Amino acid sequence: MVAPVNPMAPEGKQTVMEVLARDRNKFWEMVSDPKNWNVQTRCTEWEVRDLAGHMIDVTEGYLARWDAAKKGEAPGALGLQVMGETLNDHALDFRKLPREEVLERLRGDMDKWTRILEGLSPEEWAGFMVTHPYMGPVPAGFYAAFQIMDYGIHPYDIEYGLGDKLATIDEASAGILIPYCHIIMQYTVDAESAKGVDCVYGISVSGPWGGKWRATVKDGQWSSAPETGGFEGCDALFEYTPADFVLTVFGRFPGGSASGDPEVIEQVRKLFFRF
Repeated sequence: MVAPVNPMAPEGKQTVMEVLARDRNKFWEMVSDPKNWNVQTRCTEWEVRDLAGHMIDVTEGYLARWDAAKKGEAPGALGLQVMGETLNDHALDFRKLPREEVLERLRGDMDKWTRILEGLSPEEWAGFMVTHPYMGPVPAGFYAAFQIMDYGIHPYDIEYGLGDKLATIDEASAGILIPYCHIIMQYTVDAESAKGVDCVYGISVSGPWGGKWRATVKDGQWSSAPETGGFEGCDALFEYTPADFVLTVFGRFPGGSASGDPEVIEQVRKLFFRF
C-alpha cells in the first residue's frame, strides 16, 4: 500500500509520480486495446476513443501553458463553468482522425509531459506558477494531480462501460486527489442551487488517506476546514471511502452515506455543478 503524503508538497512528489505512472499505464492499456475503441464509457457523451482525444486536448493545453509560463506569460483562464462543454467539443473533434494517428499523438504527448513533471525541482513543484486553461495560475506540481484526475478516473469510466458496474478507483489515486477536491468544491457551487442555503455539515473520509472536515455553506459560498474533534453542531454528516468521495466530487454518482437533516442532505447533494 502507498503511504499517504501531502501531494502539494515537494516531499510528496515521488509518491505522486509513482501513482501517476501506474494510472497512466493502465489508461494506455485500455485505450490502445482495439476492442475498446468504440465502447461507450461512464462519461455519457464519450466512447473510449473520445477519452484518447480528451487526453490529447488537455495535455497539449498543459504543454502550451508550460511554454507560456517559461516565457513569463500568464494567459487568461476560461473558468470551470465552461470547462465541461469546451472539453467535450474538443474531444469529439478528434473522431475525424484515424485511430493510429490519435494513439501516436497521445503517446508522444504523454511522454513529453511526463518528462517535464519528472524534471520539476522542489521549488518548481510548489512555487512555479503555470496558468491552467480553466482554473488560472497554480503551482506546477498541481499538474501531476490533474493528470491523476484523468488517468486515475477514466479507467473507471471504461471499466463501467465494459460492464463492471462495481468498478472503482485506486485508494492512493483517490487519496492524492482529496485535497484538490476541497479546492474544486469551492469553485463548482451552483449559484441557483445555493440560493438560501445556510448550513454546516461534516465530511468524514475513511482510511489512512482520509480525514474529517467541517463544511460551511453560506451566501452562495462553500468552504471547509479540518475537523480535529467531533461533528457537534453539524446539520448533517456525509461519510465516504476515498474513492466514493472523489467519484462523487467528479459527478460520477452521489456516493457515501448521509445522516442528519434530510433537507440539508438534499441541498448538499444538489449544491455543485458538473464540470
